[in-house]
Amino acid sequence: MKKKRIYISEAHKGGRELFYIQEVFKDNWIATEGPNIVGFESDLENYLQEEVHVGALNSGTAALHLGLILLGVKSGDEVICQTMTFSASANPIVYLGATPIFIDSEVETLNMCPVALEKAIVHRILLGKKPKAIIAVHLYGMPFRVDEIRAISCKYEIPILEDSAEALGSSYKGKKCGTLGEIGILSFNGNKIITTSGGGVIVTKTLEQKSKAIFLATQARDEAPHYQHSQIGYNYRMSNICAGIGRGQMEVLDNHVILRREMHDFYVNLFENIDGVLVFNEPSADFFSNFWLTAILVDETKNGGITREILRAALEAENIESRPLWKPMHLQPVFEGYPYYGAKVAETLFENGLCLPSGSNLSDEDRERISKTIQVVFKKEIKNS
Repeated sequence: MKKKRIYISEAHKGGRELFYIQEVFKDNWIATEGPNIVGFESDLENYLQEEVHVGALNSGTAALHLGLILLGVKSGDEVICQTMTFSASANPIVYLGATPIFIDSEVETLNMCPVALEKAIVHRILLGKKPKAIIAVHLYGMPFRVDEIRAISCKYEIPILEDSAEALGSSYKGKKCGTLGEIGILSFNGNKIITTSGGGVIVTKTLEQKSKAIFLATQARDEAPHYQHSQIGYNYRMSNICAGIGRGQMEVLDNHVILRREMHDFYVNLFENIDGVLVFNEPSADFFSNFWLTAILVDETKNGGITREILRAALEAENIESRPLWKPMHLQPVFEGYPYYGAKVAETLFENGLCLPSGSNLSDEDRERISKTIQVVFKKEIKNS
């Protein structure tokens, strides 16, 4: 009999999702407006603990698109983007007819390298093309180097669009991710720390910005008794049903973060006596990661020739999902030819990095299967957690 699939990250029910959904049907709020949307936005504003305003949308990608519009990005502009990320970070740049400028990673957080960032800005300015915005990502829940990136942002007066799609529950120096840029976004896709089945939010510093985002997200309908439109809008608003799932998930968010961090500790312990395997961790006490995904780096020169791909294939043979780190955007066929600044840090991370099953709903039996499979690969007696 085929073994049960262990997924890298799957939806974890556990709150009162059905209660909020049933309220939708009882009151017939089956629309892109209603009390769950208002409540979900309020729940998130309270959770983020800053003076922010949250607008619920149907995806994190939509939030990035609207965030760029709010920052004034137009066709012909240039936008800096972290190269090691999911394509959704970069796609909205192209939606607007702008040009993505990709930046290499640094090895401790896997995120945007401040040195390469400043070099890119200086060079683009010399070419007469000052970038309009910086999309910085908290990869796998690990905060980017906020102080360094913000210092560069302020120095050159280029706003940060903070991609916190993977980082709800993470923080830097006590401030929640999603509140650290001029505009932030969160994602609630099915594999995220909490889910609305599909969805996201935009996080703004002013009510005016939020109102503008919601206006654009609801087809940019002007104030009039009839349907009148003076600019192009989008169908980006979250549904009241999905927001109900989100309200139930918010009730278990803190516990999900605890469980993800415990999975990370499991892997730290698991690889403690393995040469050539580095489990990525927080660089200092300033960083608090939700460890949405635990990532490792495999060095075959230090472990007898075991590569990332050998380990991934062995896990897959046991019906255990894992995946390489994101393939850098500047290496993707769709972005071939766009400017790139840096060395080969992101490329090396992609070639040797692996994300492991990290879900908050993994069982002791799941962990035992993962542990035994890895022991066989490395032929080691590894201390179990």
